[in-house]
Amino acid sequence: MMNLIIESSKLEDYLQEDSPIIQWQTPIIQKVVQSILNQRTTPYDRAKMAFEIARDQIRHSFDTQYPDISITAEQTMISQEGICFAKSHLLASLLRAMDIPVGFCYQKVIRKGTIESGYALHGLNAIYLEEVGWFRVDPRGNKTGVNSQFSVKEEMLAYPIRPELGEIDYPNVFVHPLSSVIHSMYSSKNTQELFFNRPKEI
Repeated sequence: MMNLIIESSKLEDYLQEDSPIIQWQTPIIQKVVQSILNQRTTPYDRAKMAFEIARDQIRHSFDTQYPDISITAEQTMISQEGICFAKSHLLASLLRAMDIPVGFCYQKVIRKGTIESGYALHGLNAIYLEEVGWFRVDPRGNKTGVNSQFSVKEEMLAYPIRPELGEIDYPNVFVHPLSSVIHSMYSSKNTQELFFNRPKEI
């Protein structure tokens, strides 16, 4: 497991709303939260169910070539579409609504499999559970070659990071999504443009 760098020592900072991106006082998100609370009783089981909703119910827009950009948790849940950043925003909103601390993590990855294709940030989350501490999960969505799981003992993330190719696994756990990430999402016309507009590093 990576030694994570926690931005704030106050767990309550990782429970904040960050309207409108990380927000759960909305009808759609409240409905999902109540469904989880009704079906699961422990923080672990609730966190796992929220992760699986973000990973499996939300299609990855780069996989489906869905053009519209979901940014907020509400937009992501309504459209059932979003890239990694949107999925991490949704997961954070669901968990914080249930008083489970969660932050934002990033990796620098190759965009299209070769160094020549350039680099872009990939977004994921870190969750805090009292019995295990902080651990990372990646709600990107599984496909051939990608097997991301909710695992507290051994990280099972979407992408193996290859330092020899210039990729970076940042250990930071941020309270808020990076402003550069949010700006790239709002300033892009569609997901095809966003694919190239994503920040290259934190």
